[in-house]
Amino acid sequence: MGLIVIHGIITMVDCVIPAAGLSSRMGAWKPMLPYCDSTLLDVAIEHALVFCSRVIVVAGYRADELVQRYQHQPHILVVVNPDYQQGMLSSIQKGIAAVTSSRFFITHADMPCIDPQVFTLLSQMRHGRVVFPGNKQQTGHPVLIDAALIPCILALPITAKMKQVLQTGEEQYLQLDATSGIYHDIDTPEKYQQLLRTCVISLSDNTG
Repeated sequence: MGLIVIHGIITMVDCVIPAAGLSSRMGAWKPMLPYCDSTLLDVAIEHALVFCSRVIVVAGYRADELVQRYQHQPHILVVVNPDYQQGMLSSIQKGIAAVTSSRFFITHADMPCIDPQVFTLLSQMRHGRVVFPGNKQQTGHPVLIDAALIPCILALPITAKMKQVLQTGEEQYLQLDATSGIYHDIDTPEKYQQLLRTCVISLSDNTG
């Protein structure tokens, strides 16, 4: 992993990953759930860093554990959201305040199945201030956003939805299908067990 070269130009690209919540639907703390000899969050970060130059992890619940885990990783910045119980938007706002690149991604800690190539495909769309990997009804993740929209997102009240800024009619959609992992969030015990079975099958195929 290193700096990204697009059309001969070296560019920096940040990726914000909120990982601050209580994981109440899962019944266990999602970021550090084991997955393929790693964790859900570790794999999500690894996939983002295939393209992105830096990942900004937003911690909240059990923040000290994430700060300690990644403190010596030069391409990972952990920022702490003390108001994480106010909801996802508060964590996104905390994360994007640390963005320094001209465009940035947002994805989630419980989406370890996103094909890293999706980040590249999104970045190739040069004319949209917001680019979604899916469609208007199912937008998917990661989302690529122009940093010019950061003040608008930061100005949203805590009860607002991101779509007020991101889906204005000028956004673009790649129309990728579900096999790219853009819709596959692991937010229930059932989905987690299904993911683990998939991982076991994959490992068996690789060793067989």
